[in-house]
Amino acid sequence: MDMKASNDFNPDQHRIALVLQGGGALGAYQAGVYQALHEHGLTPDWVVGTSIGAINAAIIAGNKRSRCLAQLKEFWDRVAHDDAFDMNRVSDAARQMNIRMATFDTLLRGVPGFFSPRMMHPFSLGMPVDPEQASFYDTAPLAKTLHELVDFDYLNTPGGMRLTIEAMKVTCGRRAIFDNRQRHISVKHIMASGALPPGFPPVRIDGELYWDGGLFSNTPLETVLDDEPRVDTLCFMVDLWSASGDEPTTMDEVATRQKDVMYASRSKNHIEHYLELHNLRRMVRKLHSELPEECKKRTAHVLDAVGRDSTIHIVRLAYSGRDWHMASKDVNFSRGSIRWRWEQGYQDALRAIRHRGWTSFVPAETGIVVHELVPDEAESVSAK
Repeated sequence: MDMKASNDFNPDQHRIALVLQGGGALGAYQAGVYQALHEHGLTPDWVVGTSIGAINAAIIAGNKRSRCLAQLKEFWDRVAHDDAFDMNRVSDAARQMNIRMATFDTLLRGVPGFFSPRMMHPFSLGMPVDPEQASFYDTAPLAKTLHELVDFDYLNTPGGMRLTIEAMKVTCGRRAIFDNRQRHISVKHIMASGALPPGFPPVRIDGELYWDGGLFSNTPLETVLDDEPRVDTLCFMVDLWSASGDEPTTMDEVATRQKDVMYASRSKNHIEHYLELHNLRRMVRKLHSELPEECKKRTAHVLDAVGRDSTIHIVRLAYSGRDWHMASKDVNFSRGSIRWRWEQGYQDALRAIRHRGWTSFVPAETGIVVHELVPDEAESVSAK
């Protein structure tokens, strides 16, 4: 059944893109968002991810729709740490203590199916090692997990869901984009996108070393904005870090605020740049329309280069958990926390789908419409 063709939630059959940030254990929120989209026939045509977002994206794109959600749940079940007690039956103070214990356990013993510590490793003692060994943890368990949960033959089959993941070249600091429409995507590409130093080792692909794409840009929205040819797009952008926050007063709050700002979305800058180009293209088309007919014929190639008008609806879904101002929240793999984040992502996406502001009329010349969910459950919309 072609759900998109008959779906009231996407009546204009816009291309659907899902953009996923890096954020470690916070990525369970992204999985909840996907579940809501999946249940409402808003399965993405294109998934773009960095770091943990690349892992979620690969599982989504690398499985048939009937298996996709189950494989995503399997991944988060594997990496979750069992809690010392039922998080729903204890006080807030007890939950906080449990999370600190789970986080310490992660740092000490790693995460099953994800990463394990390099015990007595020369790197930890400041000694030189091979570049691929330069880290505190070994991510070989993640490679095994990805092989088990991602169907790479399906992922790389022409005509399937598009997958784009981002990494950064270690030796020059440039962004690298891996797209299954342009190359065969393997486990190495996914792991490269999540190779955050000094915890995780770089990954070598075709002779080049790569680190986590979040070091260059943790929200790969610009990949969607820069895509050619331009088509009308419904883009769900999932943010795990908050650029806005209160003035910090404690060491924990300072460390948390620093990390939030460091990895928060730079989407506003990307959107402003896109709109400048959008308006410039419109001006070129307008000026061309006023030329004499003979000049129009001679300069027709200019319009081909400029392309057509398109509208991008960006639905921003932001993780709002405070996590007791813990800077280590991204390594909190407590099972209770994972389930809570998944549920928050699911509920937030349901709210967005219920409002479905992207189905409202906007003028054809509109470049971008940003849809924000605010605490009182009213939707904030800005058209540009």
